[in-house]
This record gives sequence, C-alpha cells and structure tokens, in this order.
Amino acid sequence: MGRTGKAMDTLRRVVDDAMIFASLLVLAWPVFFDDLNRRDAGVFDWAWPTAVVLVIGVVVVKVSKRWPLAQYAPAAAAVVLAAILHAWMGGASRELTWLIIAVAAIVLVRQFLGARTNEGLIRDLTRQRAIMARQAFRDPLTQLGNRAMFIDHAEDALADADETMTAVIIIDLDGFKEVNDTYGHAAGDELLRTTAARLNANVRTNDTVSRLGGDEFVVLLPRLVDDTIADTVADRILRDLLQPLVVGDIMLSIRASAGIAITRGSGHDVDEVLREADQALYQAKAEGKGVARRFDPELFARTEQRRLDEAELRQAFAEKQFEVHYQPIVDLDGEHTVGVEALIRWRHPERGLLPPAAFLDLAEELGMLPEVGHWVLREACRQAVAWQEHTPGFELNVNLSASQLGNPALCDEVLEVLTSTGIPPHLLVLELTETVALTDLSESARILGSLKGLGVRIALDDFGTGFSSLSHLGVLPVDVVKIDKSFVQAMQESGGASVAEAVLQIARTFNLAPVAEGVEDAVQASRLRELDCAQAQGYHFAKPMPAGEVTDLLNRQAALKA
Repeated sequence: MGRTGKAMDTLRRVVDDAMIFASLLVLAWPVFFDDLNRRDAGVFDWAWPTAVVLVIGVVVVKVSKRWPLAQYAPAAAAVVLAAILHAWMGGASRELTWLIIAVAAIVLVRQFLGARTNEGLIRDLTRQRAIMARQAFRDPLTQLGNRAMFIDHAEDALADADETMTAVIIIDLDGFKEVNDTYGHAAGDELLRTTAARLNANVRTNDTVSRLGGDEFVVLLPRLVDDTIADTVADRILRDLLQPLVVGDIMLSIRASAGIAITRGSGHDVDEVLREADQALYQAKAEGKGVARRFDPELFARTEQRRLDEAELRQAFAEKQFEVHYQPIVDLDGEHTVGVEALIRWRHPERGLLPPAAFLDLAEELGMLPEVGHWVLREACRQAVAWQEHTPGFELNVNLSASQLGNPALCDEVLEVLTSTGIPPHLLVLELTETVALTDLSESARILGSLKGLGVRIALDDFGTGFSSLSHLGVLPVDVVKIDKSFVQAMQESGGASVAEAVLQIARTFNLAPVAEGVEDAVQASRLRELDCAQAQGYHFAKPMPAGEVTDLLNRQAALKA
C-alpha cells in the first residue's frame, strides 16, 4: 500500500472515531445536555456528562477494533432516537438537531472514504494478483516459464493441434552437478541463465521454453508440419550450447543431451508426451550423452516390460512366491536316490511355474541373488534334515551364484544356516560353475577354503565347459565334479564317450567324486555305468519336483528295501 493509501486509511479511522463520539452525544443529549442547556448550567455541570460520553466512546472504539460492526451501534441508536423524538415528542431541540445532522454528515463522509479506500484496496489486490500470476508461471532464476506454464501451454497446443504435429524436447545438462561442486553455485546459476538465453534464441516466437527444475529444460514446438523440424531444433540447440561460456575467470562449455517426443493431431495427454520425451532423453544419455534421440516405442516397450519384470520379481520375493524343487541324484548301481539338487522355481500368479532361466539373470542384475540364494539354502537345509531322519547319509546340493561367492558374509551365513537347521555339514554340497570359480581363481580358492573349513563339501558344476586346466583343480578345494550334460549327450555319437571318459579319468586322478548331469535315457545311463561313473541325475531318473513328491519317492524306495 502506498503513502496515499496509508493517509486515506488514517483519515478513515479518524472519521470512524468522530462518528462514534458524535452519535454518543446525540444519545446523551436528551438525558443530560438538553436540561443543562435550558437552565444555563455551569462548567462543572457540563464536565461530568461529557466525561461519561468520552469514556463510553473510548470503550466503543476499543471494542470496534475486535468487532468492527460495534462502531455503527451508536450511530444506529442515534437515528432511532431521532425518529422517536420526531414522532412522539414533537421534534428535537435546535442543538440536538444539529448534532443529528453532524452524525449524518460524518456517516456520508465515512461512506465516501470507504468507497475510495475500497477502490485503492481493489487496485492493490489486482496488482498483487498480477504479480502472483507472473510468479506462478515464471522461473525466478532464468525468467523462463516454469513447469506450470509449460503444462498450460502444452495442453492448449495438444488440444488445438488439428492435423499438425506437436513436439516436446527435454534438454538436460550433462555434468551440471560437477560445475556446481567445482566452481560454486554462482557459476552454476550463470550457466543456467546462459542456457535459457540460448534456448530462447533457437526457437520461434510461438514456441515455449520452460525450466522444469534443476538443470532440466523443455521446449514446446506446436503446429509442426514436418517432424524433422524437431530434430533440427534439438541438434541446433545442442550445438549452440557447446559454445564456450566465460564466468569470471572460468571458461565453461555447456554439454547437454536431448530427448524428443512427437505427436500428431489432438487428444494426447501432456504427461504421456513428457514421459516419452524423458524416455528418449534416457536413451540419449545411455548412448554416451551429448546427443538428441527420438522416442522409440519399441525400446520404450522393452524398457517398460523390464520395469514391470523388476517390480514383479521384487514383489514375488516379498510375497513368498518362490518355491524350492528338488532333482534326485541317483546311485547308478541300483538307481536309488542318494541325494537331491535344490532348484528354485517361481510360482507366478499368471504365468504359472517358471524355471530359473526365466528370472535368475534379472535377479542377479538387481542384486537380489545373495538374499534369494540365502533363502534357498535355508529352506533346502530345513527340508533335507527331515529327509535325513529317515534316510541317513542323504545329501543336499545347493547352487552358489557369482554374487553369493562375492558376498563377504557368505561364510557367516552358511554357518548360521548349519547351526539353525542342524544339517550335518558333510551332507551339504555347495555347487558353483567353472566360470564363476575361474573369475578370480585365488579369491575363489580362499572363499571355498573357508567354506570347506565349516565341514561342507564343494562341487564344480558344468565341468569341462569353463576352460579349466588341471592346475586349476589343484588350486580349488573341490570334492565333486559334475560332468556337463553336453558331454553326456555326446556319448551316443561316434567317439563321443571319449570326452566323458576323459573327465571321469581326471576326477579319479584328483580323487574327486563324479556326478553326470543331463542323463535322458537308459542308453546314456548304461554307458556311464560302463565308465564307472558312480552317480548321475537327469530326466531319465526324475525331473525336479516339489518336496512332497521327493518324500513320496523316498518312502517308496524305503518300502522296496524293506
């Protein structure tokens, strides 16, 4: 509010107070002052009723500050009194008449001042609303539009597109955080202001440039007739931004990436278009930054599916949708079950039972395998203890992933499972593939040695496929080698048995227990017996099955022996 407005407000308050005191005098006149006026009373006689009026007036002024309508009560009462005197008492005295006229005049002046004050207030409110409207749609640092302005303009552009195209380009500054951290926020702010100016210099007058927040900007190109214009604008912006910028004694270069989304016609949702431009920006950054990329629906579909798969997998673990199935390992001399390999399955609510190949790679990428693997180990050991009560010496094989082997807490976790479940350590076989073991041979040897120190046994899975050498077998503390199924299945081919036979010979040389994997028919099983392979597993003997079916299998096996 300006000085004129403040003066008017002060004058209004003075008039309000005068109206109160004048009205109180009108009310007091018939009671006190009329008689005093007729008998020519002295000063003292006039003083005490005047004091009463003043005190009551001060009280009314104070009360009206809290309840503004109270200031009009004396004036209203004075008007009522004037009406009574006129109607029933033959009118008022000359002095009282002048007081009533004074009250009426004050009320008129008050109304005039109120109108003028209201006009000033309206002007002030209008000015404040205009300032707030500008602030609501402007970024204070760059003076560009903000997200709200972009959304407002984009909704209008998409609604009025008709048969033309609308393009949205999101520009993100690469390395802006490093500029802030290295040169300070003043340099970063100047970088943002320069970016805003260069963006404005590369668009049409009817285009919209806004700052979405941080170092992210957006350009709206409405009513395009050629979609390549968006690519041209984006490339031109990126080139212009690369021009050197001097901030104080520092020379900076603004490197940026851009994502482009283009829609045709009206009826599109702003948030959807922004998501598409953001996805294209993500792709530009993934390709090395400093480039502009268009939204690719196929790539987006794959990315979206990946996101859904990740969410589903995390939800599956949280909701206990995983199960442990077990594939029997048989003694080829009599083909009776002597152990099982624990294999995880996902009981998907819509897709049914999924094998490990459908989700373990994703779980590895998400860093979930150490937690999932620990759960499998605990669940399998708990179940194996129940089987071992009725089948002494029954072995349990559990796989270790690369991320589990790299987990510093692996040995402690295995020890905790051994202790809590009570499984005999020598009946637990931990499997890992050659590829995992050979990633860091010395570190693998150290970790496996620590696990061996707990009393468990170690198996090398898919033996012969990981380019291992005999020297590696001498370094790794391995107890069991599992012959890869490709060698087993090759035995029926001409000369195919020679590889499996060689692997068995290596196992015997290093005093390792061999287990053949992937046995699919009786011919393969018979050939393995001829080669003195003691144990095997595969669909010829049994598929992976739930724990309950393994229990039934062991019960039937025990009944046959009885």
